Amino acid sequence: MPILEVIVCTVEDAIAAERGGANRLEVISRYDVGGLTPSFDLVREITAAVKTPARVMLRESESFVVNDQGEIEKLCDKARAFADLPIDGFVLGFLKGAPDGFQIDHDLVARVLACAPKLKTTFHRAFEELPDPIGAIGELKRHPQIDCILSRGRGEAWATELNRFIEWERAARPEIGMLLGGGTDADAIKIFCKASPIRAFHLGRAVREEERIDGEVLEERVRELAELIETY
Repeated sequence: MPILEVIVCTVEDAIAAERGGANRLEVISRYDVGGLTPSFDLVREITAAVKTPARVMLRESESFVVNDQGEIEKLCDKARAFADLPIDGFVLGFLKGAPDGFQIDHDLVARVLACAPKLKTTFHRAFEELPDPIGAIGELKRHPQIDCILSRGRGEAWATELNRFIEWERAARPEIGMLLGGGTDADAIKIFCKASPIRAFHLGRAVREEERIDGEVLEERVRELAELIETY
């Protein structure tokens, strides 16, 4: 099934996304820094207002590397709290430094996911910091709750990214799907739907007023892109 996931920061965003045809939401705060953990009350209000499955960001600070024990406890506490709400899952990505570059912080990923063992998870754009994407995909399969990887690739033109994503999608399946995100727009959808098996798209600015991160989600814009995906 195609996935049209929309970033939402308010109840109004969530309602507009649902009415436009989004079939999954990513609930965040602080869009300006790439998304941080939203408040419990916001997630509760969104899940009460819409039926569209929602994944909740678990990220307490901008860094993908988390060493502070207080921050780790907050992540675990919030995972447990959110698990009591009718959410679809989480969005997270934890790394640790190494002499040859970043590596996945498997211990922290496992610790946080253990706080909500029934929920699925998207590994977010921390993936882009890893020096060996294919190897990282294999490593992420150690965590059965991870069923999705969100990425913009290497930030090149979408047509240039195409073959890279096809290779990643082949390595990830069947356990994990690739979710195209980070400036995804109509052109990206057309390119990937025409020439790849990827049908999962993560939308932010493209569905917001004037394509601003502080703009409201526009129902009609979500609908346009949802209908575009359906034509393929």
